[in-house]
Amino acid sequence: MKQVDSAANPRFKALCRLVESSQERRRLGHSVLDGVHLAAAYLEHAGLPQQVVVSRSSLAEPEIKALLTKMAALEPLLLSDALFRKLSSVVTPTGILAVVETPRPQLVPRDMDACVMLEDLQDPGNLGSILRTCAASGVRHVLLSKGCVHAWSPRVLRAGMGAHFALSLHERADLAAAARSFGGKLVATSQRAAQAVFEADLLGRTGFLFGNEGAGLSAVLLKAAQVVVSIPMPGKAESLNVAAAAAICLFERVRQLRVNSKQ
Repeated sequence: MKQVDSAANPRFKALCRLVESSQERRRLGHSVLDGVHLAAAYLEHAGLPQQVVVSRSSLAEPEIKALLTKMAALEPLLLSDALFRKLSSVVTPTGILAVVETPRPQLVPRDMDACVMLEDLQDPGNLGSILRTCAASGVRHVLLSKGCVHAWSPRVLRAGMGAHFALSLHERADLAAAARSFGGKLVATSQRAAQAVFEADLLGRTGFLFGNEGAGLSAVLLKAAQVVVSIPMPGKAESLNVAAAAAICLFERVRQLRVNSKQ
């Protein structure tokens, strides 16, 4: 196990550039997974990372020990706790960080049973939460427009909590073209829609459209939707966060699928 105790070490300085610079991550095609949960999710779904970094004190943690055993083919980089804290982007580091190859954007398939199309989402927390909801609700395909925040940025990865590795992410997608070629019904939300989401038929091939946090969906995508629904809000809030709206819609589909399977 290679040990590093100096901030002047070339390997440590390279890691710092990777953690701090989105330009560096894009240049190298690498992403950084910070924490036990993300490292374990990658190992389960994708295999060995390119590099694993641990703090000295974390070697006593059972979860870290178990992960390192599963990654026995790799030589971990061991950092002092002080150096690891400089690398970690979380308040309380868990003591492990993995460098992985960023998956390339996948081509949008024509035979998707269900999907979510996201237009120009800017908040990493919102995107990560929606990805978790997609993974939990069984919607595998997520299409992101060119204007969306990068799905593999550290903040999105943290918010996604490993959901990335259970999904097919299609970044920089032409959503208008995807909407035209989608073989099912497309569902969008609008506060002005007369039909509530709980009254809409969400069975069969269904795609959900969600837009920018402030501007919402573009006129082009809103027009492409065959079904436009509202989310009833009997309380005093004027609107819902896009991640909350997505969760309501996707799990209403889950509810309908469960009811339909029992009939």
